[in-house]
Order: sequence, then C-alpha cells, then structure tokens
Amino acid sequence: MSLDLELDDAQRAIADALGQFCTDCCDEATVGAGVRGFPSALWQQLAGLGVLALATPEGDGGACEAVAACEALGRAVFPGPLAATFFATQLLGAADRAAVAEGSVLVSAGAPPLLPFAPLAGIFLEIESGRVWQCVPAGEVAPVETLGGELWGRVELSRQKALGDPERAFALHDLTLAAYLAAAGQRLLDATAEHARTRKQFGRTLGEFQAVAHPLADCSMRLAAACMLARSAACDFDAGAPRARALAGAARLSAHAAAVEMAHTSHQLFGALGITTEGPVFHVSRRIRQLASQPPGEGTARCAVLDHFGLYRGTS
Repeated sequence: MSLDLELDDAQRAIADALGQFCTDCCDEATVGAGVRGFPSALWQQLAGLGVLALATPEGDGGACEAVAACEALGRAVFPGPLAATFFATQLLGAADRAAVAEGSVLVSAGAPPLLPFAPLAGIFLEIESGRVWQCVPAGEVAPVETLGGELWGRVELSRQKALGDPERAFALHDLTLAAYLAAAGQRLLDATAEHARTRKQFGRTLGEFQAVAHPLADCSMRLAAACMLARSAACDFDAGAPRARALAGAARLSAHAAAVEMAHTSHQLFGALGITTEGPVFHVSRRIRQLASQPPGEGTARCAVLDHFGLYRGTS
C-alpha cells in the first residue's frame, strides 16, 4: 500500500496560515534583523500561534503538523532555533517545556563550549554520545559571531540532571530541520530558476543552456525527494514506528545535501549578485549553510541511519 505524503486539509491550513504570517511579519528586513540580533517579539508571536508546542502533550498536532509548519517557515527563512526547540520540548519537564513552547525562554543545545544562541538562552542542553543533560552555565557566556549570522556563544556548562531517552527528540529535531532546509532550498530554486528564465547571455536566456538547466533540474529532484522523506519520517514518528529515528536521520542528510547543493548552484548562476547582502539569495544560502551544521550531535543523523542497517557500532 502506498503512503499519501500530500499535506491533508489541517496540515495545509497550518502551512497556509504560517505562510501568510511570514508574509505579513517576516519580510527580508526582519530576516536581516534576525541575523544581527534576535527578533524576540516575532518569536513570541510564532509561539502564540501554537507552533512551538506541536508534538507535545499540551499542543495540538504531531510531527506531521510540525513538518508542515517548518516547510512554511523554511520558505520564509524564519530566524531562531526552531529544530532545537522541538528537540527540547520532547525532553524537558512540564514547567520548562511550557516556558519554551510559550516562547519566553530560548534553548541552546549542542556540545559545549561553542553553542548556538547561548547569549540569549535560558535553557542549556548538552549532548554527548547520544545522551542529553540539562545544564547551567559555569561562567560567563562570551558572544561569538558566525559566518551564517546566528549569534552563538562560548561557555562551559555544569550538568544538573540527565534527561530521558532522547530517541524521539533526535528524530523530531532531524525531521523538522529536514523540512526547513528542503523548503529553504526550494525558495532558492525558485529564485534561481526565475533568474535563469529572464537573464540573457549571448542573445539567449540562461535557462536555454544545458549547463544551467540540468543542475537546476537535479536540484529540483533532490529537494522534492528530501521534502517527501521528511514527511514520511513524520508519519513514522506519529505512528510510533521503530524506524522513525533512522528515517528522520536519512531525511536530514538528504535535505542537508540537497539544500547545500542548491546554494552552490544558485551562487554559480547569480554570480556576483548572489553574494551581495541586498541581493535575492545571499541571506537564504547563508541560513542554509548555517543550519547544515546545526546541533544537536555532530554525526547523530548519519549514525542513526547506519545503525538502522547494522553498519554503525557506536559507544554508549
């Protein structure tokens, strides 16, 4: 029996509502402001729509709805630690989970000392060898600028308590990140295809040259596959399937590769215009490259996939 991976009416309503929300509130100037700082008011507006509470006991919907939301947010290049937030809400206690879902507390998750959004975070999660600890800073957080624009920080953490089994958290993180990356890559594809359709060289549009059309076609297929894989992983997650973690990891790896390749192709075709901050694609490709190295756990997605096929022997 085949699996219908099209968004259902409720999921489409979420995507459409968030698409309109981003059109109204998350224009390119706002995205640029998110690079230079953090739009706290916008983040709390998103939380007020119930997005950050998806796939939690208190929220409506599950992973499929979270993926639908991340597809809309990815097309808008919405700023903030979205995947880390979904990761945290699967592990935190009720009080902390509520604070994160309400948008009043940001999460920083990863392997110290270098952590995303650390200067702004109120909850710190340290990840090591597939385990997660809730921590507090052991000293001052030193802000660190990144090439992708996100505000990171350098800080040592003091472990306070070990959290529960993180399998669902890793899976939800990977599949929502995959949905976001695939959608951001699709936005780049649309902008680049329009440029190729209208820009002329040697009396012909760029899109008429095979060396332009074929890479764009390849990127289109890879991004579509990554999107469908994220949706399939979400269905498995909601069904409690044992392969959900592996499929989510595969979705993340697929979206990572497809979106980064799209960023590379986009810059090739836009040329110098592609690297200007006022141009149509630089802020999108920068966000993609930033998220392609997103914590938690360097290599966790790859390890999950290899482990599913009996090819990985990690340490406990």
